Amino acid sequence: MTDTTDRQLHVIAGKGPVGSSTADLLAAAGHRVRVLSRSGGTTTDAVEHVALDVSDAAAVRRATEGADVVYNCLNPEYHRWATDWPPLAAALLDAAEAAGSVYVIMGNLYGYGPVDGPIAEDHPLAATGTKGRVRVQMWTDALARHRDGRVRVTEARASDFFGPRVVDGGYLGERAVPRLLAGRRPQVIGDPSQPHSWTYIPDVARALVRLGADERAWGRAWHVPTVPARSMQQMVDDLCDTAGVDRVRVATMPWPLVRAMGLVVPFMRELKETHHQFVRPFVLDSSDYVRTFGEGPTPPADQYAATIGWWRDRLGAAVPTTVAA
Repeated sequence: MTDTTDRQLHVIAGKGPVGSSTADLLAAAGHRVRVLSRSGGTTTDAVEHVALDVSDAAAVRRATEGADVVYNCLNPEYHRWATDWPPLAAALLDAAEAAGSVYVIMGNLYGYGPVDGPIAEDHPLAATGTKGRVRVQMWTDALARHRDGRVRVTEARASDFFGPRVVDGGYLGERAVPRLLAGRRPQVIGDPSQPHSWTYIPDVARALVRLGADERAWGRAWHVPTVPARSMQQMVDDLCDTAGVDRVRVATMPWPLVRAMGLVVPFMRELKETHHQFVRPFVLDSSDYVRTFGEGPTPPADQYAATIGWWRDRLGAAVPTTVAA
């Protein structure tokens, strides 16, 4: 029987692309990993799954007892952030404090609001939209407890996710990759020619693990290592070249149509707050993380190859994966 007395316990709330990728990385490093989610999952020798409502503070406290690190990788339904995030964030923050754990939050760039030029971590959190204010409050509450010496906290912030496991909610997920593999045009909201930062999911997981273990990370937020910005059209071109298929042009959904759809589709209604991210340059600066930890993003060619390979496995596509010359 394997001795587990010196293995750290890492508890991850959420089993989406970020939570699952982080769990795999921690398990591969030999840690004990417990994943909390509403629906649970199949427990293996590497990862334990626990089904619970993460807004249930008492249940979360029991599930995180003895944890060395607690990761908040949750993502409530887009149109319910204002109601769902506060109890979820409070339960996890309280649990991390009670357990004496490091608390790592998976964040995003909403809290900055519209920004001219590259976004660095020292940019003011000036969001005026509902979702941005929710994220700002979550970080403000956690940071206040850190400064009071009650819990060690840090936050990883990323731009739009890209890569294996990114299916729902990603512009470069199911809305794009299956379509381009089939020779069909992806459709986006906004201007597909604008520079945009795309953060690779395995780099997100690696950053979360780093931030939970390195004392230099605690007490502030960090931007996940991200390659130089590429427009949506450039990303689609790169993915087509990697897949060895003909390039396709990205189609644009007119904004009046988006507004009209928002009358009946809650998700579409919520896109108004982040519309600026897709009609003007939206560029993340992660140079501070790279300088501090000496760890940069995965090379773009490797990102594209892994993403195309993952989607082909998922779709059962027969076309071989090749990197275009």
